Amino acid sequence: MKKAYVFPGQGAQFSGMGKDLYDASELAQELFHKANDVLGFSITDIMFNGTDEDLKQTKVTQPAIFIHSVILAKTLAEDFKPDMVAGHSLGEFSALVAAGSLSFEDGLKLVSQRANAMQKACEIKPSTMAAILGLEDQVVEDICGAIDEVVVPANYNCPGQLVISGSIEGVDQACEKLLEAGAKRAIKLNVGGAFHSPLMQPAQEELKNAIQATTFKEPICPIYQNIDAKATRNPDQIQENLIKQLTGAVRWTQTIQNMIADGSTSFTEVGPGKVLQGLVKKVDRKMEVASAAIA
Repeated sequence: MKKAYVFPGQGAQFSGMGKDLYDASELAQELFHKANDVLGFSITDIMFNGTDEDLKQTKVTQPAIFIHSVILAKTLAEDFKPDMVAGHSLGEFSALVAAGSLSFEDGLKLVSQRANAMQKACEIKPSTMAAILGLEDQVVEDICGAIDEVVVPANYNCPGQLVISGSIEGVDQACEKLLEAGAKRAIKLNVGGAFHSPLMQPAQEELKNAIQATTFKEPICPIYQNIDAKATRNPDQIQENLIKQLTGAVRWTQTIQNMIADGSTSFTEVGPGKVLQGLVKKVDRKMEVASAAIA
């Protein structure tokens, strides 16, 4: 019986996040203060007291979820004994820090740079994402591939739920064609741009140098990365996969399937929200799921 720990991505934030952690642990307080120093502004103030609107700013959202997830993992102390880890999009950075491949400071710097680079890329061309429900992955891939505009499968979340990403025209055309092909729903998402698509190329270029200049160590257990859904502990491979992640798809369905095939019987979600637990159950009902609790 193996235990997997999974880390959420953007969208899991909520007002007041992390305050319970701060109040419960001296280690958490130390790390929250360190986070403020690294970022150069009081993210704790926004996390604990800010409005939902404040937390929606990309430069805040991504670091806030990362900080919450990593500090929660660190406060688990001896209870944190993963046989394998994975993170959804941004959550991959949290997973790498929790598993000892990256330091907290380096991880936070990269996440902050990633958020700012993505924000800039979003401003270059109007773009969006949409969740497609009730179609086979192959059908979505084929329809997106036949459209002249930029539109690609971006998040393989669970069987029957695939998020597409691209230019506004491309996503609109794809949604229309996918509904005609039998999709139950095509829901435009309230996001700043086309994450995990070729339109993130400028952000990838910017982040590539920062990732290459950062020291990665071998993690304490295999990490299943978004770009290929495969397990690795090789620091060079981890680095390479992380660079590709911004423009490549998040293969979450395949990641969970591979973790189960490799012996995982339980999944603990480390961070705000319960989205990943729901997705794991949609991949395999028999899996045990839980939220990490403060030790």
